[in-house]
Amino acid sequence: MAKKRIAVLYGGKADEHSISCISTAAVLNALDADRFEAIPIGITKQGQWITDGEDPRGFVMDGRNLPTVRAVEGSRPVMLDIGAGSDGFFARDPDGSLVSLGHIDAVFPVLHGPFGEDGTVQGLLEMMGVPYVGCGVFASAACMDKHFTKVLLQAAGIPVAPGVMFDTRDFDAAHAFKPDAAAMVDRVRRAHLPYPVFVKPSRGGSSFGVHKVESEGDGSALAAAVLDASHHDWKVLVEQGIDAREIECAVFAPRAAAGDEEPKASLPGEIVLDHADGDTDAFYDFDSKYVDAHASHAEVPAHLPEETLQRVRDVAVRAFKAVDGAGLSRVDTFVNAAGEVMVNEINTMPGFTPISMYPKAWEATGVPYGELLTELIEGVL
Repeated sequence: MAKKRIAVLYGGKADEHSISCISTAAVLNALDADRFEAIPIGITKQGQWITDGEDPRGFVMDGRNLPTVRAVEGSRPVMLDIGAGSDGFFARDPDGSLVSLGHIDAVFPVLHGPFGEDGTVQGLLEMMGVPYVGCGVFASAACMDKHFTKVLLQAAGIPVAPGVMFDTRDFDAAHAFKPDAAAMVDRVRRAHLPYPVFVKPSRGGSSFGVHKVESEGDGSALAAAVLDASHHDWKVLVEQGIDAREIECAVFAPRAAAGDEEPKASLPGEIVLDHADGDTDAFYDFDSKYVDAHASHAEVPAHLPEETLQRVRDVAVRAFKAVDGAGLSRVDTFVNAAGEVMVNEINTMPGFTPISMYPKAWEATGVPYGELLTELIEGVL
């Protein structure tokens, strides 16, 4: 049987560029080489598509030396012919001529964040008529925006964390939002959000720009947090700090786009901070996720009663279906002491790094990493 040729997109213009690179290294090293021929296509931080660059299989997370896609000697720009569909992928040689990259059977967009996980690439591939792994345009766009995710889930009767959204385009950036601090504090108060509150970009990921504000009425701290979050997105969420555990559940539906498959939920997992510095109020930030290997570890299944774990799985599937999910997603929830479950956010292309929760959760549920990739790709072919 001829191998299927899979274009793997990685990098991208988003803050999560380096995480995409690490995810891609893991994907390429685990891909079944007897079934698939991978065609790596990198996207630089400036948005240029290239091939034949640095081999992404060798990307590693080395402290703060984060891998990036860049044009190097021998790399070639990638050009697309939208109307040619699966035969529309070309590389431009140094003499200016275009050389076909061959027929592409499907695309695996291992891209996180804006310009990759937000429906933009998905829309491009839809126009080309090329099958791709993951959620479609609507689910990708809606779940990239945490504010609209809340709107959709609330409409479906699924509990979410209370919060308010700030349009920071209206704020005084020239003075670091300081003149707007009192109005911010008042709006949080009128929304009846108890402190601590969490401030985050509505359309960001990997905990970039996320801050915890401890004290009620601390306008300077709130303004500073909103200012930093606004560097990642002009839509900024301020959410109530929930006295609960953060439980993540991986959802898998490789054939959902064909309408003939019920989504499956993994055993729910929990990221446990190891508090090496004794800070029991720490939260799961970028360093905890990717830089400090000793800052946290994943426990799958999470140490919760069986009925609570099943409740998380049920809510995760309901949330996935409510946003018209397809392929895969990671549904992040809060579970309080009473066992009540609310959804925090939905990641339509979750991390695929060796320490990421999505593959770890499925491995613990009985689906090894390589088999997971095979089923995701076969599901769209």
